[in-house]
Amino acid sequence: MISLVVAAFLLAGASGCGVPAIPPLMHRIVGGMEAVPHSWPWQISFQYLNNSRWQHNCGGSLIADNWVMTAAHCIHENWTYRVVLGKHNLEVSETESVAIEIAPRNIFIHKNWNPFFLTNGYDIALIKLTSPVTLSKEIDVTCIPKAGTLLPNNYQCYATGWGRLYTFGPIPDKLQQVPLLVVDHATCSKSDWWGDISNKLVCAGGDGITSTCLGDSGGPLNCRGADKRWEVHGITSFGSAYSCNLKNRPSVFTRVSAFNDWISQVHYHLINSHYKRDTNTIVLDS
Repeated sequence: MISLVVAAFLLAGASGCGVPAIPPLMHRIVGGMEAVPHSWPWQISFQYLNNSRWQHNCGGSLIADNWVMTAAHCIHENWTYRVVLGKHNLEVSETESVAIEIAPRNIFIHKNWNPFFLTNGYDIALIKLTSPVTLSKEIDVTCIPKAGTLLPNNYQCYATGWGRLYTFGPIPDKLQQVPLLVVDHATCSKSDWWGDISNKLVCAGGDGITSTCLGDSGGPLNCRGADKRWEVHGITSFGSAYSCNLKNRPSVFTRVSAFNDWISQVHYHLINSHYKRDTNTIVLDS
């Protein structure tokens, strides 16, 4: 039964996922650049309520019309959250954007996530929207790679988000994109790179020039497949504590293809109304 749900959920909308109506500009610009508005239509802003004002906290990816994927470390108990879809400029009103508040019971965190052991992986969370969103050229879903997929060394992907432009730099209003080359596990796990790092993670960058930065957490590592569709291969997890652009310290992402079964488990147990906390998941209390 679960295998059928995997097919239905992970491949839902497969004929249309990962194909933005507005194509992104794909150039290797050193240090990144502003994205073409709405060219990454699955990018969301995960926001929290701070003194009566909504504030960007993390990024995330729309993986179905009522499911968002982000990083576990973006979730703090007792905070009030919302997901904002269809945004480019966070500081202006955009008629095509949609904001949906999230009930705590609709946030699911992998139970093996441990903030004290970042290199173990498991930095993944799912958010169920209260109702499906209407897909459009500004709001669309990304594809999820097949289970176990590993990208080769130097495969070019793009990280997107509203994180700082550089270490201690300004926070942009407009969505940014940065090209990052995948660093294979054999290299990233070397002692002069990240060292003992889980294969449930994927590294990208490390050239000392381009990287993700504070505020990009939870957002996607977008990689184009052989069929030209975009897949979210990584969830922005962590980087160097000292610099966003430290050589041999690439940005580190939760490897999505290691969690296909977990994603389908959460969906299966929820829709069948017998969700159990022992299914490798923590559900926040209402």
